[in-house]
Amino acid sequence: MSKSYYEFFCPVKTIAGHQALEHVPYELSALGAKRPMIITDAGVRKAGLLAPVEQAFAAAETEIRAVFDDVPPDSSLETVRAAAALYRDNDCDAIIAIGGGSVIDTSKAANILVTLGGDELVKYSGAHNLPHALNPLFVVPTTSGTGSEVTMVAVVSDIERGVKVPFTSYFLMPNAAVLDPRMTLTLPPHITAMTGMDAMTHAVEAYTCMAANPLSDAYATGAIRKISANLLKALETPKDPAVRLELAQASTMAGIAFSNSMVGLVHALGHSLGAVCHLPHGLCMNLFLPYALEYNRDVNGERIGELLLPLAGPEVYAATPAGQRTDKVIRHIRDLRDQLYERAGLARTLRETGKVQRSQLEDIAALAIDDGSIIFNPKEADRDQLMAILERAWG
Repeated sequence: MSKSYYEFFCPVKTIAGHQALEHVPYELSALGAKRPMIITDAGVRKAGLLAPVEQAFAAAETEIRAVFDDVPPDSSLETVRAAAALYRDNDCDAIIAIGGGSVIDTSKAANILVTLGGDELVKYSGAHNLPHALNPLFVVPTTSGTGSEVTMVAVVSDIERGVKVPFTSYFLMPNAAVLDPRMTLTLPPHITAMTGMDAMTHAVEAYTCMAANPLSDAYATGAIRKISANLLKALETPKDPAVRLELAQASTMAGIAFSNSMVGLVHALGHSLGAVCHLPHGLCMNLFLPYALEYNRDVNGERIGELLLPLAGPEVYAATPAGQRTDKVIRHIRDLRDQLYERAGLARTLRETGKVQRSQLEDIAALAIDDGSIIFNPKEADRDQLMAILERAWG
């Protein structure tokens, strides 16, 4: 049954395929942009991932005016200001973000400054504080997990105050997401596994949390199907462009899904674990996913059980009695995590990370209570219940 009311929004153009990068100069020029700047990080440049992008511009009238490659893993206001200064110094008129979450967030934030002027980024923080559309922004993801190429959110650190500064606006959404498998062929196994489970969690929570709707459901289940079919293949044949493209598309589909239906308990705990112990976001998602599903099952077990079809396929789904599908979904996700641990060393428990102390669980629970994602979880949770989940995830 359709919901009585919902909204769905994604204006980001998707340019996907084995020669997607070659279309970027034309797509930029169609928006009137002729002088783009690339924002990336040193790792992306060292891996040679800028080469196919630069080659795509070699015969085009559109000219790459500057490259900013000094984005750290956790971007900051200072980094954003430096990128904006280079953009202005070179009279650029568009941004191409090439990288993962930190690069994309930096690019979104820098686009605020170069479009609206000045260096006071914080005054635009919070929800929907941008007055109008920004300059053209294209995003070329080099991982398959965050979905940031289709979201309206950016988060940047204020190092002086020791806080994360969030920005949310429809105007932050890129003009285009460019999905080219050449950009993920060199991802190491651990990052492939971690980002794959990041996308899986986005899709699972998009489907099982309170704001799910028929359109987000279609993207979420499509993403789950692609990840389930291709994540282990990517570890077996990492240079297979078809497999890499499938994962890239799944990440984007999951991003579209959760942007419209929100996320829940896994993200509330994951955000808090990341803040306290400084663990990568995708790893945090992997650590909590099955335990959150177990916690929620008494209020939406049937909904969770429906995910057996995209996770395991029609034969397993048809052979499993309806009352057993929820258990089988959770077991399937546990089995997938076990395989990712064996093949890529992706930790399954807090203990296995080697970076979490049991004494920190109280702090993690306290932060999770106040995390905005918990509002959309189908079952309320207090601090004692969160502590129980954390103890289960301890291992």
